[in-house]
Amino acid sequence: MVTRYEQIITLKDAVFRRLTGVMRSTFVHMVKILDQEYAKKRSKGGRPPKLTMPDKLLMTLEYLREYRTYLHIAKGYGVSESSAFYTIRWVENTLVKHPDFALPGKKALHKSDMQFEVILVDASESPIERPKKKAKALLFGQEEKAHHQEPACC
Repeated sequence: MVTRYEQIITLKDAVFRRLTGVMRSTFVHMVKILDQEYAKKRSKGGRPPKLTMPDKLLMTLEYLREYRTYLHIAKGYGVSESSAFYTIRWVENTLVKHPDFALPGKKALHKSDMQFEVILVDASESPIERPKKKAKALLFGQEEKAHHQEPACC
């Protein structure tokens, strides 16, 4: 069986980035980090994984990039929905904990010399288009009369 990663490995770098959201070199670096953490996690043994590490990462990037549900992703990769959820959470948490992909904390942002410009858009005063109550009553009232008319006889 050909894995999803084997299907996209031959793509050009630009297409690979459009599909996954990351450059190929970043993808390879992420896979190395995940492999190291997985080796630590499974040092005592365990059941062999159904998905390869590049496929697990690809599944996570697909979830983050396309907002697909766990059910759709699970069916696409041939695993259960709970397995897809667990895998995506593990990949996200593992990468966030690694120093290469960790974001700076609040204190580091306050200490930086960067100037932030904030633009607020007020969309609270936009009117909502709703039908008038009288028009709604007339519309539904006419339908009821049409349904309750007695048939004309003789």
